[in-house]
Amino acid sequence: MANKQSRKTTTTARRAKIEKARREERARERRNRTFLIVGSALAVAALVIGVAVLVSSAGDDDGGEEGATVSATGEPGTIEGSRTWEDLSRNHVETDVEYAMAPPVGGDHAAAWANCDADVYEEELGEENAVHSLEHGAVWVTYNDAAAEADIETLTTRVSSTPYSLMSPLPDQESPIVLTAWGNQLALDSADDPRVAEFFDTFVQGEQTPEPGAPCTGGVPQ
Repeated sequence: MANKQSRKTTTTARRAKIEKARREERARERRNRTFLIVGSALAVAALVIGVAVLVSSAGDDDGGEEGATVSATGEPGTIEGSRTWEDLSRNHVETDVEYAMAPPVGGDHAAAWANCDADVYEEELGEENAVHSLEHGAVWVTYNDAAAEADIETLTTRVSSTPYSLMSPLPDQESPIVLTAWGNQLALDSADDPRVAEFFDTFVQGEQTPEPGAPCTGGVPQ
C-alpha cells in the first residue's frame, strides 16, 4: 500500500512538473509573439520614416522643386568677371517671385515669356516673364540711369539685330549695364567692352539653355 501511495505521489508530482513546464513554455511563446509583433511594427515605422526623409531630401535638392531659392552670389563664370549659378528652379507660377538678384538669372517664372526676338523695350519688363525668356536661350540686356546714352544706343543696335535677345531698363540694378543669360550674368560699365560680344556669342541659344529652340515670339507683350 505504501509503495502504491508513493508511486501515486511521484506520478502526481511528475504531472505537476510537466504542467508547470507547459505553462512556462506557453508563456515564453506569448512573450516571443509579443516581441515579434513589436519588433515588426518598429521596423515598419523605421522604414516609413527613412523613406520620408529620403523623399524630403530629394525634394530639397531638386532645383526644379517649387520654392527652391537662388543664392545671391554665383561662382566665377567662363567669361572674365561673369558669375554663374546652377540648379535653378523652373516652376511656372502665377504670383510675383522675390528673386535674390537684379536682374534675376533664373528660377521660378511666369508661364508666358517676354518676346525676345530682337525686342527692345523702353519700359521695365515683368521679371517673371523675362526669366522665362532666359529659359528659352535668350540674352537679356538691362541698364539703369547711370548708363550713357551712347551705350544704350550701341546695345539697342546689337539687340535689335539679334534673335533670342531682348533689352529693357531696370533702375534697381547696381551696375549701369548687365547682360544676363540663364544661370549667367555679367555686369559692365560700358557697351564698348569686348566682353559684350563674347557674352552674346556664348549664351544666345548657348549650352546653358534649358529649352533650346523654344520660341521667342508669341509671348508678352504681343
